[in-house]
Amino acid sequence: MAQANLVEKTRLNYDPEADVLYINFDPPQPADDSDITDEGVIIRLRNSHIVGLTILNASKVLI
Repeated sequence: MAQANLVEKTRLNYDPEADVLYINFDPPQPADDSDITDEGVIIRLRNSHIVGLTILNASKVLI
């Protein structure tokens, strides 16, 4: 049930002009750290827990 609850609380926002997909987990929280993957995915962290993702060049990365 925890996985289903997380899916229900996930918010997606796409900026087509910047080609960036923002994935936020409810409630949205400010990050205190971040890491970026080779594919251009920014993993936003708070207290070492993932609070959101930012996918740069989303139309290319997600194909």
